[in-house]
Amino acid sequence: MHVMIIGAAGMIGRKLAEQLARDGRLGTASLARLTLVDVVLPARPGGAPETTIRTADLSVEGTAETLVALRPDVIFHLAAIVSGEAEADFEKGYRINLDGTRWLFEAIRRAEGYTPRVIFASSIAVFGAPFPAKIEDSFFHTPLTSYGTQKAIGELLLSDYSRRGFLDGVGLRFPTICIRPGAPNKAASGFFSNILREPLQGREAVLPVSEEVRHWFASPRAAVDFCLRAATMDTTALGARRGLTLPGLSATVGEQIAALREMAGDKAVRLIRHVPDPVINSIVAGWPRDFDARRAEALGFRAETDFAQIIRAHIEDELGGTL
Repeated sequence: MHVMIIGAAGMIGRKLAEQLARDGRLGTASLARLTLVDVVLPARPGGAPETTIRTADLSVEGTAETLVALRPDVIFHLAAIVSGEAEADFEKGYRINLDGTRWLFEAIRRAEGYTPRVIFASSIAVFGAPFPAKIEDSFFHTPLTSYGTQKAIGELLLSDYSRRGFLDGVGLRFPTICIRPGAPNKAASGFFSNILREPLQGREAVLPVSEEVRHWFASPRAAVDFCLRAATMDTTALGARRGLTLPGLSATVGEQIAALREMAGDKAVRLIRHVPDPVINSIVAGWPRDFDARRAEALGFRAETDFAQIIRAHIEDELGGTL
């Protein structure tokens, strides 16, 4: 099995590569080769089989053809710019999140006798208000951000190219992944992680929205499991509907903070400083809050059921198991 991860320097890509290297297989197939690609040099996971590390920009014409010429059996397409940056830079968002995706799919289509499994990282941002109390998997796409629009178009392309037999695609509508390790990024949703990650390390964090804001979450552990499940599942169960709303946990910011208090005490909570940001508030106001993910659950996808589990996973995976 030859696996390629495009966007391998990102958080999910890095953790996915590490998990594949530890397992030495993908499902029942042994992992013979791993190709890691990003605009910056990805890290080489320890214990991996034959591993190729390369820098490449999928939004540059010709890059996709070069990557597809390697003919990996499975391609994880995780490369994107995040929501806040896509909203701030319209042209860059479409060039990277849409053009790069289409060029990848086109390069696969033109490769004769080649039909890889393609896992496309989509987002719950494909949905836009007004929402029902719980959003079902089949709820129509009316995104209210450029990022959500770019991901929705990518899902449509994935389904059409799969229908035509050019590739075997699975689109994963990721919840907001929390707690993200590392430094804050430009994602509009970044504060959901910041208000937990920073106080857990004794640092101040800024909360730009009210504690009543509700959102849909899963951990980095769950994100990796989603990818592995999508790569090994029987896609005939998807039919023509190749996009999946993934399981997650619906919680308010206040519930996040309560879980932080339970795990780390009042001292950590006091490090959160409320500074309202009207731009972030306007973006978050159009985001979904709760889902009925029974379709993905029936296909074997799983996530956390309370926020203490998410915080505990971060402590174990990123902080050595203790505070």
